[in-house]
Amino acid sequence: MTEHIYAHEHPESDRVRGGGFTLWFTGLSGSGKTTIAHLVGPELDRRGHLVEHLDGDTVRTHLSKGLGFSKEDRDTNIERIGWVASRLTRHGAAVIAAAISPYQETRRTARELVEQFGPFVEVYVAASVEECARRDVKGLYAKAFAGEIKGFTGVDDPYEAPENPELVINTEEHEPEESARLIVAKLAELGLVKDEVFS
Repeated sequence: MTEHIYAHEHPESDRVRGGGFTLWFTGLSGSGKTTIAHLVGPELDRRGHLVEHLDGDTVRTHLSKGLGFSKEDRDTNIERIGWVASRLTRHGAAVIAAAISPYQETRRTARELVEQFGPFVEVYVAASVEECARRDVKGLYAKAFAGEIKGFTGVDDPYEAPENPELVINTEEHEPEESARLIVAKLAELGLVKDEVFS
């Protein structure tokens, strides 16, 4: 149905507003991505950044509404998030993307899109399947273990952990507030935010 649709080249400025970057959280469902992102965002805002959140679930209700959870649909969802993140990065925003993004190749595509305009900082939010299942108040892991949900990442669909992320946060060892402090400290180390005490 879409073979008659063609992307057009539009007149476009080659200017990039400095200061933009994308902070990309990846990890299993329940690992703590969104919780930590919601702590990092206000701190970046306090330091003067224009912060935009691209949460996986939220994007699926708007930009990717109608997509399922096949590998093709998951890849499409992540590529869309990556494309939007690249445009926001270009315009100087501090983009916080939090999505399971289970496949290495698709995360690499997102990185390549963003890095045309600014830094891409990958944060692997690590937690075991067992711990994520313990935290799961919706009971999705239990249903996946029982075979009631198919293609669930970490159960019967693979999660490909990042090989060289900028930062690894093990949320079985660090509380969300400490995790957020570590991430902001990393951004300061990379020169992306001002180095000051996390309030």
